[in-house]
Amino acid sequence: MDMQRITSYLAPRRIDEALQAMAEGDATLFCGGTDLAPQTESGVRRYGATLLNVRRIEGLGGIDTDGGEIRIGATTSVGEIRRNAALGRIAPVLVEAAEHFASEQIRNAASVGGNLCNASPAGDMIPPLLVLGASVELACWRDGAAQTRRVPLESFFVGPGKTVKRPEELLTAVVFERPAADFRARFRKSGPRPALEISNVSMALGARLADDRLADVRVAMGSVAPTPLRARHVEAAIEGKPLHASTVAAAVAASAHDARPIDDVRASAWYRGHLVRVFVEEVLHDLRRD
Repeated sequence: MDMQRITSYLAPRRIDEALQAMAEGDATLFCGGTDLAPQTESGVRRYGATLLNVRRIEGLGGIDTDGGEIRIGATTSVGEIRRNAALGRIAPVLVEAAEHFASEQIRNAASVGGNLCNASPAGDMIPPLLVLGASVELACWRDGAAQTRRVPLESFFVGPGKTVKRPEELLTAVVFERPAADFRARFRKSGPRPALEISNVSMALGARLADDRLADVRVAMGSVAPTPLRARHVEAAIEGKPLHASTVAAAVAASAHDARPIDDVRASAWYRGHLVRVFVEEVLHDLRRD
C-alpha cells in the first residue's frame, strides 16, 4: 500500500512552518483530498515521506472582497465560493461554476487551490478564473524567509497535471481585479450527468458590454486541449464588434481554431468540437439578451 511510504504527518497552523517543511523536500500536500485520494489509489501519484495537511493554516483560507482586488485563499472550499453572497454580486460566473462542481459533499471538501494545482484540463473552476484575469500567488521558504511570486493563471498550466509551480512552492491564493460594472460573463459545462461528473467540455466567456459591443473579451475553454486555454481566435472574432448575428457566427467559426479536442472514453473529438460551437453561440445569445 502506497501510504506505507509516509513516515511523518504535519498539520501546521502557520504558513512559515508549512513552507519550511516543503523546503526539506518529499512532502505530499493534503487539503480536501478529493483529487489526492483517487490519484494515489490508482497509482497516478505516490505519497512522499511527509504528509502535510495545509487545511488548518491560519490566513490560507477565506474570501476578501473589500478592495479593488478580490482575493480567495487557497484552502477556501468550492462550497464557500458557492455560498459567498459578495462573490455572487461581484463575480457571479465563479459562483455559477461552483454550482456545477461535483456534489455538495465534494464541494465542501475540495479547495480552490487543489483544483488549480491538480491542473486537470477539465478543472471546473479554471475557465471562470481565466476570464476574470486571475493570477495565483506562490510562496516558498528561501534565505530564512517566505518569498512570494505571482503568476498569471493563463501561464500557470503547462500540461495535464503539470504547472509552473516548483515542488517547494505552496499556492497560497488566487487573486483578480474587481470586474468593471459593465462586465458580463457566462459559464457552460457538459457531462453525462449534471453533477458528480468530469466535464466533457467547459467554457466561460467574459467581456465588458456597452452600446451593444463587446470589449476586453476573454474566452476560456476546458477539456478541449492538454491544458485549459484562452480561446484567442474567438476573442479576436468578437472584440469590439457589435453583438449581431454575424458576429456570433464568426465566433462560432473561430472556435475550431482554438479547440483541439481528442477522442477518449468520455467523448469523441467531434462531439467536443460540436459542444464548443454550441456553447459559444449560446453564451453570446445570452449576452445579447442582457
